[in-house]
Amino acid sequence: MSVKNIGIQVKPPERVCDDQLCPFHGHLKVRGIVLTGTVYKKKMKDTIVVRRDYLKYVKKYRRYERRKSNISAHCPPCIEARPGDLVKIAECRPISKTVSFVVIERLGGGKVG
Repeated sequence: MSVKNIGIQVKPPERVCDDQLCPFHGHLKVRGIVLTGTVYKKKMKDTIVVRRDYLKYVKKYRRYERRKSNISAHCPPCIEARPGDLVKIAECRPISKTVSFVVIERLGGGKVG
């Protein structure tokens, strides 16, 4: 089975899967936003929670505050993401009530903790 070009410059996975919701081996198209975050939880089937940490400027106090957001994303079997890994996710059509992103690349192992 060949690997599809998804239109984003990422390294395609080495493994092959038969998941229909895989952007490389299935029929899922990616569009819109591309984000980077850390895998926070992997307790659902084929779904992970990606945590994004960012800074927000508070004008009144002239300082930055730390904020975080959790995003649910579909994780195809060909991309083996574990908690603590740094991943790149891309927007896709809504897969379920909370999942509108799919993992397109595993950037490396982070710290687990």
